[in-house]
Amino acid sequence: MSVSPPTHELEVPPLLAAERLDLFLAAALPGLTRSRLQGLIKAGKVVLDGQPAAKSGQLLRGGERIRVEEQPPAPLEAVAQDIALDVLFEDDDLLVLNKPPGLVTHPAPGHPDGTLVNALLHHCATLSRGSAEARPGIVHRLDKDTSGLLVVAKNDPAHLSLARQFEERSTEKFYLALVRGWPRGESGRIDAPIGRHRTDRKKMAVVAAGAGRSALTTWRVLQRFGPEALGLPAALVECQLHTGRTHQIRVHLKHLGHPILGDATYGGPVKGVRPEPARQLLHAWRLALAHPRTGQRLSFEAPPPADFGLAALGVRL
Repeated sequence: MSVSPPTHELEVPPLLAAERLDLFLAAALPGLTRSRLQGLIKAGKVVLDGQPAAKSGQLLRGGERIRVEEQPPAPLEAVAQDIALDVLFEDDDLLVLNKPPGLVTHPAPGHPDGTLVNALLHHCATLSRGSAEARPGIVHRLDKDTSGLLVVAKNDPAHLSLARQFEERSTEKFYLALVRGWPRGESGRIDAPIGRHRTDRKKMAVVAAGAGRSALTTWRVLQRFGPEALGLPAALVECQLHTGRTHQIRVHLKHLGHPILGDATYGGPVKGVRPEPARQLLHAWRLALAHPRTGQRLSFEAPPPADFGLAALGVRL
């Protein structure tokens, strides 16, 4: 039996007069991205006082009644593709790999193939069902331009065990980041909730208590660099994730005042960096977890790729 897509009934508060329609809907319906809402408006699925909304940017008067009829997204079907993988460990239950920058973890709108999942389907005889369709084996993910260690489940019991470890925070996840400027002190903790950015639904932000999900990152400075090394003061920072929120380290380091070099979303363009990074210089460096079948503690380490430029900076990890 098919299930009808949900419908949302909203009323615009008078205080929000002159707000854009798509911005109002993005704030009122956090489960829908702004681009998704704009697509619904274009498809005539957003009805404003009985009439289909004319455009995403139309300004509200206050007091309008709005009905939003969701449409299910087109299903994604992952296919096997012969894409090279840097596998560090593999047995019948799991696989640990070093993901290169630029590789999307799983198919999504705009990235239907050429992803890590497509490579896994070619490499592995079996994978867990995953957390959603088109995500077989995927227990956790890394952003497209974040490199480093990622664990994959090859069967459902392994997936359940690994997912529970991430949820209960019994895994250990350490990242390396090259950041702008010199953090005050040698180490610290950032305990700040993270939620959707109020106006840009593709971004996350530190938000007020109760408006997002708790997020904790601890950090320590491994090395500092003067302007003569990179063109501006910078630091190599090790971050440990104690929670797993979307873009957590990137958002927290920006909140600290030291965004990651090359992070166009949270750091913006930086003049004078030599060489100019092609992506955010963030790398999942160390990972420790319990084997889902034996319980044995497994630890992995993967050095950052060449684009970090650590060898030229004389850094030895």
